[in-house]
Amino acid sequence: MIAIGRAAARRLAAHPGFTAGRRLGIASPLLYLAAGFVLRLAMFGKPAFQSDEQFYLLVGQRMAAGALPYVDIWDRKPYGLFLLYRSLIALPGDPVLAYQLAGLLFSVLTALAIERMARRIAPPRGAQAAGLAYLIYQPVFNVALGQSPVFYNLPVALAAMLAIGAFARRQDAALGRRGLGVMLLLGLAMQIKYSVVFEGVGLGLMLLSRGIRDGWSLPRLGATALLWAGAALAPTLAVWAGYAHTGHGEAFVQANFLSIFGRITDQKDAFAQLGKEALALIPFALAIILAPRRLSPLPASHPAILTGIRIWALSAVLGFLAFGTWYDHYLGPVLVPLCVLAAPALARSAPGERWYGRLLLGFGLLGAVIVPALQVRERGTSAEFAAASAAVSRELHGRCLYVYEGDSALYRTTRACIPTRFAYPSHLNAMNEAGALGVDPVAEVSRVLALRPGVIVVAESSRPNQPNFRTRALIRNALARSYERYEGVVIGTRKFGLYRLRR
Repeated sequence: MIAIGRAAARRLAAHPGFTAGRRLGIASPLLYLAAGFVLRLAMFGKPAFQSDEQFYLLVGQRMAAGALPYVDIWDRKPYGLFLLYRSLIALPGDPVLAYQLAGLLFSVLTALAIERMARRIAPPRGAQAAGLAYLIYQPVFNVALGQSPVFYNLPVALAAMLAIGAFARRQDAALGRRGLGVMLLLGLAMQIKYSVVFEGVGLGLMLLSRGIRDGWSLPRLGATALLWAGAALAPTLAVWAGYAHTGHGEAFVQANFLSIFGRITDQKDAFAQLGKEALALIPFALAIILAPRRLSPLPASHPAILTGIRIWALSAVLGFLAFGTWYDHYLGPVLVPLCVLAAPALARSAPGERWYGRLLLGFGLLGAVIVPALQVRERGTSAEFAAASAAVSRELHGRCLYVYEGDSALYRTTRACIPTRFAYPSHLNAMNEAGALGVDPVAEVSRVLALRPGVIVVAESSRPNQPNFRTRALIRNALARSYERYEGVVIGTRKFGLYRLRR
């Protein structure tokens, strides 16, 4: 029997599909790392490449100096995201490169998770191409460096892998323990972005349906659901408890849970964004929806695996649609299950069947070149930003800087004091945030101007969202009364005026 088993193992090891899969498994990390690095090369090192990322890095820097998120510096993102950037600030070298290379590492690990899941429904080469597609499409949707999905997609993908595996089993004696691990991973992901809750609900219902099929009683289902929900909420509740213990529980609740309801969406702009994104996702639609009906059938994969991935994809899409703003990078979590589902089409090698995969990868590569190039053109070079930073620094004379419009990264590079906890410029200069801050933006800008900042930065080119005309009027009056324009700076296609306090 042992000899027969060894012979069978040798035959399996010699099988072309097995050896190809083994070679791809060894090659994939190197391929993903090289592809991800090349696709991001034009973006690396630029401190103002994305407004969100530069702000997260600023928060990390100020946390290192003792600032407390929501109390000393305000945003509605979870504490875990800022803690992650705080840890990156502690690394030696350029902190901009640190977070960008960390983002690349997380993306490569997520691509490997995608490949592993895709092997359940596609041949090895198609699975590998699915991981590559993820790295290619990240720059297309401006989610390639340090946006929150870059980091939370990894724990969500690992949670989905565990949940879908449990869902596909005929019987799972360890379902309760396995589900607990899934929910803990999702809880960590929720401390990077709360929208993960939609995927958590989808995966949780999937696991509960497995329990129903295993014959669980209603009391057992209810108790397990409560335990899993508690595990998912535990990291957030722990942070909340910490803030409450220090007397800042109200600030935590306002920023994390209430502020989103006071934010106004520009519906015209939002639907224009959604239409553009729907067009960009057409290659995925063709590969996932149309291709299976047109192509010769693959060997049957476990139907429960495919059903589980589809449930996950649907929950991610619902999470994207729910908030109604539909920024490009909000598609980051949707890309993960879509790439897995596209793997069978990416595996095709027959002449009449290749075009689905070629269209998907080819369109992505085109976008991965064009979109970052346009971003670099708009956001500027490191040298331009360094020149602007130097121009600000030399006129501060120990006073605070106020970036009313512009890049919050200027606070970090000049190490100037910030006269308001609303350091992200659009919180006070844009109408859509006016009702979300928990304070009157007019009163806050008036308070800032009363402190007489040494330099104020304002935009002299077009802006992407509707301005808050009331705070803008305050700034213009203050500039005319107490400040003088001493220099104009250009960062990419954007122009800014620098105003110093009159002596």
